[in-house]
Amino acid sequence: MTSTSDSAHSSSAFETLQHEAVELTRSLLRIDSVNTGIAETIGDGETRAARFVQERLTEVGIESELIEPRSGRGSVVARLRGSDPSAGALVVHAHLDVVPVEGQEWTHPPFGGEVHDGWLYGRGAVDMKNFAGTILAVARHFARHSITPRRDLIFAFLADEEAGGVWGASWLVDNRPELFAGATEALSEVGGFSIPLDEGRRAYLAATSEKGVAWATLTARGRAAHGSRPTEDNAVVRLAKAVAAVGEHSFPVVRTPALQAFLDRFGAARGLAFSNDSLEHDLSQLGFVSSLIGASLRNTATPTVLSAGSKTNIIPGEATAWLDIRVLPGQDEALKEGLREVVGDDIDIRWGRWWSATEAAVDAPLLAVLQSAITEQDPDGLVVPYLLPASTDNKHFARLGIAGYGFVPLRVPEGFDVFGQFHSADERIPVESLEFSARVTERVLREA
Repeated sequence: MTSTSDSAHSSSAFETLQHEAVELTRSLLRIDSVNTGIAETIGDGETRAARFVQERLTEVGIESELIEPRSGRGSVVARLRGSDPSAGALVVHAHLDVVPVEGQEWTHPPFGGEVHDGWLYGRGAVDMKNFAGTILAVARHFARHSITPRRDLIFAFLADEEAGGVWGASWLVDNRPELFAGATEALSEVGGFSIPLDEGRRAYLAATSEKGVAWATLTARGRAAHGSRPTEDNAVVRLAKAVAAVGEHSFPVVRTPALQAFLDRFGAARGLAFSNDSLEHDLSQLGFVSSLIGASLRNTATPTVLSAGSKTNIIPGEATAWLDIRVLPGQDEALKEGLREVVGDDIDIRWGRWWSATEAAVDAPLLAVLQSAITEQDPDGLVVPYLLPASTDNKHFARLGIAGYGFVPLRVPEGFDVFGQFHSADERIPVESLEFSARVTERVLREA
């Protein structure tokens, strides 16, 4: 049971909630909190954003803690007590950092938080200051109207997600785990946005699983020599063959529970079989959604950086390539073995950063709450689990046994690719989608 005052249900209360979700998001967008991933080039934007959040919480009497493990890398955590002490706490988190904008052509200032023709523009409009502004507005709404949610809510506004969460979620999990005591589930990005289903209906993707992230270095070695005397063991040539093999290789499809749940529910609604024989063809019928789901079918290894030699007339003795690897749940060893087969025994593989995939239940009660909240605002909307081919801070909370879900509710115009807005120029979100997000999120957090 949730405790709610009569005023909380009034139209004026929800108008204030929606207005604050938009205005708080705009304020956060105006704070340049770019995370370059290079310590020397990162300013204090994350801490300034964290202080803004803390001040807005303090205004309505919500106590919070600002944690700054490194100068400028601030996070804020606050806990609202629920009515059911036996229910596990829910971590609701959003990161306050954003990726750089250099080299992109924006038609509106990336840190202006400007609204044009019903669209809010700015770096972080969907990734993910929109959710930070929304959950901040919901927390204030609960405080103003003395709303007690069913379970404890742990609001976490985090630094450094865009560079792996080293100074944000990962640091907090390692050094301040007591902040998340009793938590069993987490809610954050990437999901909740609508995609076309059939005949005007919308599906709302819920990420119940995330691919793991790994980095690997391939190294080929040969005999250094003068360029005028070609050798049979040229390291550059050997590496080039290995990189080409990786680029051409397709790992086998793995029907994870999250993928199968998507194929079953979405397929039933669209009349698509998604059989082994028709899988690729059926996915191609989904428009921009096909690339998102297609990336969740299998492990991937992508060459991203090459390095060899320093002078044109010298055959180098060593050549290296860096790979970005995305791993399905339970596929860590299979990926390693498969990559070894692809590149061959004469290439050295060194493994660097490795975060395993996350996997949460596709039939958890939380999914029913998400569906109920969506139905209230979009009666024909269908919540559909899927596997996120990227990763979020949920991978860090998983180390505490916290099951992570990606669901930032957004009803968007048909054909608008929300995931395609991540890290793009002119990143934007419809204002009415933010208002929808506030209404749905309020109910989810009240009843989860």
